[in-house]
Amino acid sequence: MSTLDAIVIGGSAGALDVLLNLLPQLPRGFSVPIVLVLHVMPRKPSYLVDVLKARAALGVEEAQDKQPLQPGTLYCAPPDYHVLIERGRSLSLSVDDAVHFSRPSIDVLFESAAVALRSRVAGVLLTGGNEDGARGLEAISRAGGITVVQAPKSAQMPHMPEAALARFTPTRVLSSAELGPYLTSLGAPE
Repeated sequence: MSTLDAIVIGGSAGALDVLLNLLPQLPRGFSVPIVLVLHVMPRKPSYLVDVLKARAALGVEEAQDKQPLQPGTLYCAPPDYHVLIERGRSLSLSVDDAVHFSRPSIDVLFESAAVALRSRVAGVLLTGGNEDGARGLEAISRAGGITVVQAPKSAQMPHMPEAALARFTPTRVLSSAELGPYLTSLGAPE
């Protein structure tokens, strides 16, 4: 089994395209749960789960409050809720104030993962147009976790990756094409 308890992924503008290419590369039997925050419109129905489910070999579902993390499952933050990881390896939902004008916020997910899972989490920050996720990814780095930033040159909106790179040096800076093989190596069953 992997040494990770979870992989947390965040992104905004352009990130859906990256995920649609990345998810088919993750094999059935992937041993690590994934929690995803994409900036989506609040108070509108989201079809994100259906869109990702059609492309992924993993199970894909909307995150529920107090839901325990299961291997091989991708949990998507619901619209207008922050999603957090708790110490008992379960999810919680929050309607606290928006962070970087976003709820769900990537920073909220990443910071909670750093506290709850310490070195047993990998954080991945994708393309996006604001700084959400940079502070949280730095928190994962300080906790000893693995940190991955999408290379700004491969990002549709490079501001989010650039904000992270301005704060600290991540474990890896990878192009969108390199993300799938790297994440597969992190979650491959042994």
